[in-house]
Formats: sequence, structure tokens, C-alpha cells
Amino acid sequence: MNYEEILLYALAAVAVIIVVHWITEKTGLPAAVLLTLTGVVYSYLPGHNVGVNKDIILMFVLPPLLYNAALDSSLLDIRRNMRTVISLSVALVLVTALLIGLGFSLWVAGATLAAGIALGAAVAPPDPVAALAVGRKAGLPGKLITLIQGEGLLNDATALTLLTVATAALEAGGEIPFGGTVLNFFRSAIGGVIIGIIIAYVVRFLRPFRQDPLSANALSIITPLGAFTLAEKFHLSGVLAVVVAGLIVGHDTPRYTTGASRLQTAAVWRLIDFFLEGAVFLLIGMQVKKIIGDLNNAYTWQQIAIALGITLGVVLLVRPLWLVVTQLLPRQLHLRLGGQQDDDMDVPEGKTKEEPLSGREVTALSWAGTRGVITLAAILTIPTDTPNYSLMVFCALVVVLVTLVAQGLTFAPLVRLLGLRANQKDKARLRNEARSAAVKAALNRLDDIQEEQHDHVEDEAIETMRRQLQFRLDRYRRRLDLLEQVESHEVPKSPQYEAALMVRQAVIDAEREELLRWRDAGRLADESLRVLNRELDHEELVLPKRPKD
Repeated sequence: MNYEEILLYALAAVAVIIVVHWITEKTGLPAAVLLTLTGVVYSYLPGHNVGVNKDIILMFVLPPLLYNAALDSSLLDIRRNMRTVISLSVALVLVTALLIGLGFSLWVAGATLAAGIALGAAVAPPDPVAALAVGRKAGLPGKLITLIQGEGLLNDATALTLLTVATAALEAGGEIPFGGTVLNFFRSAIGGVIIGIIIAYVVRFLRPFRQDPLSANALSIITPLGAFTLAEKFHLSGVLAVVVAGLIVGHDTPRYTTGASRLQTAAVWRLIDFFLEGAVFLLIGMQVKKIIGDLNNAYTWQQIAIALGITLGVVLLVRPLWLVVTQLLPRQLHLRLGGQQDDDMDVPEGKTKEEPLSGREVTALSWAGTRGVITLAAILTIPTDTPNYSLMVFCALVVVLVTLVAQGLTFAPLVRLLGLRANQKDKARLRNEARSAAVKAALNRLDDIQEEQHDHVEDEAIETMRRQLQFRLDRYRRRLDLLEQVESHEVPKSPQYEAALMVRQAVIDAEREELLRWRDAGRLADESLRVLNRELDHEELVLPKRPKD
């Protein structure tokens, strides 16, 4: 293809992604499924089809996706729930991949253990994006949100590290020496963690350059690519390097960057994530025609059914079995899943006491196993000359479609049926207590400033700021009093609060309309309009769409 054709395909892909996103917003259908089906339809149209370069996927798609997920995760929450996260994101992934590998090597003609484990590593990690999006809307408790998020981040690292080892074995002839494989896995994983820590501290050292929003964006974009490249250069886990770097950098971001940098960087990463995920789903759909053609030429439907049965059976059955069995294990085995106890429980200082998950929580977690973009991107990194390659890609595609449709569309009704609801009142109370504490700290800082030498102008500025802070503190206290008076777990609606939001939005709209009238009348330059509009945009940004807290 020439450059004009590449540009045309890129523009068409962007247009399709935007249209599908709009349809998703209107209908609630999974965007991943719609994009994949769009790619399938395109693959059967006359004309050139778009192929996949596994090196581009491995270098320029997976690292940014994983890094953005790491930035949005909580290092403290993962550390607090480390035992549970390791059980789900390491042990469960390894068991799933090994069972699929054994099944393929035993019952699929021509398949090796290495090829089966490579497929198992690709389909083993659930993609938490769909489950979290639905779970948050359905009011899933924070403990389960944390477990799904922590699992979804680290299981990608485990699976892709295992995939790298299995792919290396495939390229070496398909045999996996057990001792060497275990050694390579741990060497790759530990080395990747070390590289990730080094990259994170390099980024911390460069924090003076992160004050400017443009420099912060540039540094943020090259960080996952740099971490991945450096780790792979030493034959270590680039995926783990990216994840670890993202966790540490995300933890440090509130301390070492400005507000403007954080807003712009978050917006840039949302856009990158939006287009990369959409492009991967389109690409995998475009490969369906070729995959099915290869299947028809090389396999019988009985062989395809056996391969699908092994892959889907392990993916759908092992997760709930693992969740149930680990609940019965002694706590000392560090595999039993649990959650943080209530704050009033007697917990030794510095320790987090855990209790087993309830049956309802286990059921919800069992159904939060949707596979997504990581599975599709990972399966495309397997060498195309691998025996049973088309069959493996087809199995991965079916797993993604089945879990996205069957589990993704039914997860919210299941959560409501189980009665798993987050205590919204407690969340709102905690946020308002934190706001009150922040305002009190600001008032104390004003007292410190006032004790220093200053002129009359500073006195006026201090008093004006004190009145504004005191007004906010009184508002938070009234909100806390209202939260204490209600007995339900939902956030009580406050007519005064809703009225204040409505009035503030109406005022901002009026200001913006007046600025536009000035610009249209030639009294205000566009440059000045953009500056003033930006001020109003930041004011509007802090207003909730509806009263929540």
C-alpha cells in the first residue's frame, strides 16, 4: 500500500470507531463486539484486506494499553490485597494456560505443548474494562472493584510473560524443558520488575520537566515504550517492566506534577486507549475471512469443535472452580481470596485483616471474566508459521466474543440480582470528611501566613480567602450532618445542593453566551475568547453531572 492508501484506511478506521462508540452510548451494546463484527463484514467485501504485523502489536499497542491501565490503578490497593491479587492474577492464569496447553497437546492433532500454552496464555487473562464499566454503573462494592482492577492489571503481565516464554519455545522447535522454562519465567519476571522500577525512578528524577503540560505528555508517552524496549533488549519481561513503571509513576503523579499536566495527560491517554483498542478489534475482525478459509482447508468440524471445547471449557469453568476451591484452603497457603475487614475490627497496627469472600461475591467475580483487547493483541504476536496457528487465533476470537456477549451483557443484571451494592453513603461521607480536612489544613496555612510580616494588601487577601474556605467548610459540615441523619446506604438528595448546581451551570452558560456575542460583534478577539472560555471550562469541569456527594 502507498501512503495515500494507508492514510485512507486510517481515516476510515477512525470514523468507524467513532460511529461505533456513538452506537454503544445509545444502545449499551459492547463496542468490542460491534467493532469486531464490523471488521468481519469488511473482510468479506471486495478489495484489499489489512494484515497484522505482530511486531507492531507487541511494541506499539500492548505497552501503551498496559501502561494506561497501570496509571489508573492503585499501588496501595494492590499491596493491600496482594494475596488475593496474586491468587487471581498469577496462580489462576498459570493454571488456566497449563490446562489449555495440556488439552491441546493431548487432543488436538499436530499441536505441541508450547503451542497450547501460548494459546492458554493469550486467553487466560480477563480484561477488566468491560466488567469494571458495568460494575461501577451497577454499584458494585469497592472491595470487588479493587480485586477486578488489580487482577486485570497483573494478570496481563503474568500471561504475556508466559506467552513470551512459550513463543521462544515455539521458535526453538516447540519443546518446553520444564526446568529451563520455570527458570526463564522467573528470570524474565524478576528482571522486568527491576527494569520497571529503574524506569519509574528515572521518570521521578525528571520531574522538573513534568511541570510543563506538553513536556509531561511527551515523557508519559515515551515511558512505556522505553520500559518495554529496555527490558526486551536484555531478554526480560517488557510487559512487567511497563506495568511496574506505570504503577509507581501513577502513584507519584499527584505529588510530582501540576494540575494542568495531570488533566492534559489523562485526556491524551484516554484518547490513545480509545483508538488503540478500537483498532485492535477492527483488525482481528478483518482476519476472520482468512482464518476461516484456512480452517476449512486444514481441519474438520470435529477437530474445530474439540479445540473450541477445550479452550472455552477451561476458560468458563476453571475460574469459578478456582474461586470456590481457594475459599476452602487454609489462610496460610496465601491463595484463599478475601477482602478487608470492617474498620471497627481488631486489626494489629500495620496489618490488614481479611475475611473470606461471601458466596454472592464469589458468584460476581466468577462472572467478571470477560476477555478483551489484550487477548486479541496477544494471540496476534504468535508466529504465523506455528502449527495450528489459524485454529489458535479462531479459538481466541470465539472466547472473546462469547465472554463479551454472554458475560458482558448479563453482568449488571447479575449484580443487581445478587444484591451487591456499594455503600454510597459511606463513600460520600469519607469524601466530605477528606474535603473538610483539606480545608482545615488550608485555614491553618493561612494562620501561618498571617503570623509572618505582611502589608495591608496581604491582610485583605488573607481575610477574603479565609471567608471562602470557611464557607466551603460549613457546606461540607452540613452535608456530613445530612449523611448522618439518613439510615439507607444511598446518598440522600439535597434540594439545596441540586439547586446550587443548577444555578451555577446556568450562570456559566450565560457567561459563555455573552462572550460569544462579544466575539461575533467584533469586540473580542478569538485568542481572548479561548482564554476566557478555558476559565469557564475548568469551572464547569468540577460540577458533577448529577448530585452524588
